[in-house]
This record gives sequence, structure tokens and C-alpha cells, in this order.
Amino acid sequence: MKIALFGASGMIGSRVTAEAASRGIEVTAITRSGTEVPDAASSLAGDIADAEFDARMADAHDVIVSTTGPSRTGGDHRIWLDGLSTLAEASGTTRLFVVGGAGSLFVGDTMLKDTPGFPSAYKAESETGTQALELLRAANPSPWTLISPAPEIAPGERTGTYRTELEVPAGDAISAEDFAVAMVDEILEPKHIDSRFTVAN
Repeated sequence: MKIALFGASGMIGSRVTAEAASRGIEVTAITRSGTEVPDAASSLAGDIADAEFDARMADAHDVIVSTTGPSRTGGDHRIWLDGLSTLAEASGTTRLFVVGGAGSLFVGDTMLKDTPGFPSAYKAESETGTQALELLRAANPSPWTLISPAPEIAPGERTGTYRTELEVPAGDAISAEDFAVAMVDEILEPKHIDSRFTVAN
């Protein structure tokens, strides 16, 4: 199996690359600068907003994976959303797997991002993550999957175990390593086509 992974040098992307490679998946690691990513079969410079590049990647791979996200340094989030829309359209019939956020998960009838005490520092990113999920549901590129992490995700231990849910948090936290395990499990054995799911330890 061959996957093209956008955002391959980030916290999540680098771990997905390593996890996928350890299971015999050929990973094309894509970053804006073309940085060499350990464990990848090849590393390329690319941008999800480049429709021609996206289409080439879709034609050459079994799954397109995006671990990218909106700017955390004050940049316009619309740029990332437009890029995701471009990637979804250009992926055609190739499976698209997108990392989303936890803010759109529900606590009762309320999204986590709208609950009292939700950190204001993450509010804008969570709003954009919710729009990304809505974008995929409306555009419905087929087949697609969006995975939301637990509310807390950070580097940690690879236990190889996790819990899943669809619209509510599966737990409070997950290690980036186990998040990568869950992603690669879904790549190899899809169970959430055209839908969102979430994982936690």
C-alpha cells in the first residue's frame, strides 16, 4: 500500500509516517519545504492548495492523508480551509483521511468548543476544525474519513490500545503515538468511511 501524507514532519505526521512504515506501508512524506522525513520512502515539497499536485498524488497512491491544520501564529484560517477543499476535490476516488480537532465533539447537546471553561487560546482553531468537518460532510468526496483526537494529545507512550467513539469524546487524552496507531489501523482496515470518529486511551 502507498500513502501520500501531507504535514509529515509535524508531531502527528512524523508518528504516522513511522507507524505506517513499520507495517510495510510506503509513505510519500509531503511538507512545504520538502524536508527529509525519517522512515518515509520519499519526501516531497507540496501544498494541499495545489490542485495539480494533489491530483498527481491521488493518482499515484492508495490513500491521501492530511495531518495539516490551520495557522497557530495568527494566519488566515480560510487559507487552510480552502486548501482542504482543493484537496478533497482533487482526491477524486482516492481515499482521503483528514486529521480534525476535538472541539466539534459533543458533550451532551453542546460542542466541546462551546462548553464553559473551554480554553480561549484554542477557540479559533476549534471553530475552523468544525468548519473542516462540515466542509467534508457537505462536499462528500468519496471515500473520506476525519479523525478527531481526544481533547488532550501529546507525545507519550505507544501502548497499541485505544478506544473509539463517533461524536463524543472517547476519553480525556491520547498519546500521539497511539493516535498514529489508530490512524494506521483505519488506513489498513477502514471502518469509518464517509464519517468522523474519535479515539482516546
